[in-house]
Amino acid sequence: MSQLLPITVLIQTKNEELGIAACIEGVREFSEIIVVDSLSTDKTKAIAEELGATVVDFKWDGAYPKKKQWQIENIRTQNPWILFMDADETPTVELIAELRNIFALGQPAPSEVAFDIDLDYVFAGTVLKHGHRVTKRCLARIDSVEFPVVDDIGIPGMGELEGHYQPVARGPVGRLRGRILHNDLDPVSTWFARHNKYSDWEAHLRARTTARKEVRDLRTMKGRIFDLVPFKPLAFFFYAYIARTGFMDGRAGLDYAIALSTYYWQIGLKTRELNRSRGDIA
Repeated sequence: MSQLLPITVLIQTKNEELGIAACIEGVREFSEIIVVDSLSTDKTKAIAEELGATVVDFKWDGAYPKKKQWQIENIRTQNPWILFMDADETPTVELIAELRNIFALGQPAPSEVAFDIDLDYVFAGTVLKHGHRVTKRCLARIDSVEFPVVDDIGIPGMGELEGHYQPVARGPVGRLRGRILHNDLDPVSTWFARHNKYSDWEAHLRARTTARKEVRDLRTMKGRIFDLVPFKPLAFFFYAYIARTGFMDGRAGLDYAIALSTYYWQIGLKTRELNRSRGDIA
């Protein structure tokens, strides 16, 4: 049997019984698997424990730190390197092979303190190979990253989880070629419900100039640039479907480009509504 990767996987869960088994099986080559569960009421914890993962309970108190930063501050890991995963994600074979090269016995420690990883997104049952690609800074030395405090407590949309921004790394950041497969097993209606909440968060940020700038500065370069682009729904559709050849993913590529364009339309519409009632916003 090959040596296990000296990386601790931290899996975020809350009522994830549909995907948790596949997620845990997908990270068997990592030396430690910890499921951080937000008081699930389904079988998530039982499945995780049955499969040999360590389960840690998390109850958010409504303040900072939020869930991922809480883990950095409170969970003792066997390894200095951690990989944040959602329960609907698994590392690809290519990513695991790349990590084996980086963390092979006898190899010098990486000069980087964190790595950004792209996602292969599954939408409506199809793995999207083209179009818009999400990038996450999810592999890091636990002592070298932190999630910043953003002025979003009390606004709807995210709750216990950090929003759509990257952790700050105290050192160089690399980028891996291997990817993480994001395979949401819930129906498409759940995707729309989730993004309806996310758009609430984004809209409230845009109504708070300082908070919006804070979050923009914490995003990837791609995210920072796009935040300043006008006519976002149309611009995103052109970028994702035409410039990034999303059309090569067939009907799923078209559906995904339209869905995300609609998401940006929601953000704009909700932001304009908030601005009209700005005197009511704390």
